[in-house]
Amino acid sequence: MQSIGAPNVCSSILPCLHRSLLLARVGWQYRLSPAHPLNQRSFASVESGNGGKESDAARKRDSVSSTHSGSSTQSVEASKSSTFTTPESSTPSDWDENPNLNISTFAQLPSSTFGHNQHMIINSDFKEALRQILWQFRAPIRYAFAYGSGVFPQTASGSKSPSTVHSHPSPAISSMQGGSGKMIDFIFGVSYTQHWHSLNLQQHRDHYSAIGSLGSSLVSRVQDKYGAGVYFNPYVTVNGTLIKYGVVNLDTLCRDLSEWETLYLAGRLHKPVKILRDDPKVRLANQINLISAVRTALLLLPSEFTEQELYGTIAGLSYLGDPRMSLPAENPNKVANIIKYQLPNFRRLYAPLIENLPNVAFRDSRCDSADWMDDPDTNAKLAQDMDPKKRGNMVRRLPRSFRSKLYFRYQSKFQIPQLEFDKMLAESDDQDPTRVKKQQGGVFDQRVANDRQDDLRVEVKKAIKSTVQWPSVTQSLKSIVTTGMVRSIRYAREKMAKYREGQKREKENRSHKS
Repeated sequence: MQSIGAPNVCSSILPCLHRSLLLARVGWQYRLSPAHPLNQRSFASVESGNGGKESDAARKRDSVSSTHSGSSTQSVEASKSSTFTTPESSTPSDWDENPNLNISTFAQLPSSTFGHNQHMIINSDFKEALRQILWQFRAPIRYAFAYGSGVFPQTASGSKSPSTVHSHPSPAISSMQGGSGKMIDFIFGVSYTQHWHSLNLQQHRDHYSAIGSLGSSLVSRVQDKYGAGVYFNPYVTVNGTLIKYGVVNLDTLCRDLSEWETLYLAGRLHKPVKILRDDPKVRLANQINLISAVRTALLLLPSEFTEQELYGTIAGLSYLGDPRMSLPAENPNKVANIIKYQLPNFRRLYAPLIENLPNVAFRDSRCDSADWMDDPDTNAKLAQDMDPKKRGNMVRRLPRSFRSKLYFRYQSKFQIPQLEFDKMLAESDDQDPTRVKKQQGGVFDQRVANDRQDDLRVEVKKAIKSTVQWPSVTQSLKSIVTTGMVRSIRYAREKMAKYREGQKREKENRSHKS
């Protein structure tokens, strides 16, 4: 397709007919029937118009038995004897041994309920309002999710924060945001980057900065070649709602989710998001991403810890190398706020995965309560098995790109000769399609896992920083070009305002405690 330069209005009936057929095809592909698996989740209730509250009957579930003896292998395994009734209970425990990302249908996933933990429950009217925004884009969107404080609150109800008011949002959006006009963030996964931007430039030229006048070929090249592979259009109004949307190629998204190349999008999906259009390949890759986040957090945590410590560690992974966290450009309490106000959603996301892991378990009597999963005041205790062999298996199953960085750090620390190290890397290579991958940790993995806890924590964090830092910096620099100077300044000012607001609240909390 030809690149679009200046806006061009096509008067031919054939392109219009083509777009109409394309819209009809996309609409049929993404229809939701009553028998759709998203409506059959065993631990999530039916969404209602009553603020997203769930029925008591839908919340009932079995609890993990509480064990209070030591952190031995036997006690952790004993805690698994009474399992959650979760969607993942029907999933094979070894599904991530050799995952096949070359799938095209949901029937090819490991089980019929696989990945349902990724779908958060929100108010049905609010969800429909978000979906209506997607329908204003003629370019085909294969995968989409909404995220951030515009969808999931990060402050107490009724609290005010600097924000931009929507022009005329739907009543559902106004109601869910409590009257404050917070910009809603989206990520769109697309199959063909240039084709998508070509169609979108025809329809929404005003969403782009001056770079849009140079055509879809340049736009797609800037998106795919620089930063984390995402092209953002912020401060655009769709259906009377102020939004920011990022466009990413599905292959780029799946690589980051499964290998942690940049952790830019993988990190966003470590937190609760609202998936609006799903894709089987992305769902599988994201499940790999989520279980990898749990394993990485376990390497950073002691033998016993709480839910808030676990979820806080996971949510903070992608911020470790983010330059915004070291500048007055982000709320310093961002991670703590996310956990504080979204604890039940983190449970929905991670509890099924924790149940399927052999070396970690909930060990808290509060889990005996039938509705503890939805209780924001419960901060359950967990325990993990610190056996070097099992922790070595976790090291071995870390995402390939991230694991390589951790390996290189320990090659230097252990002073392993290059030839020996190269041989070890070849044996752990995940890219050879002719043989089944070994997922059991070897001597080197066990040696890494058995390092002093403080030293292991330092090395893992440094590997994360080296993964996150450069893509985050280049993505931020790219955004100045792609969003334009005016919108970039506006975005920076709002981020600085959030930083000052966070500092102010922190001082108020200190004064109340004293």
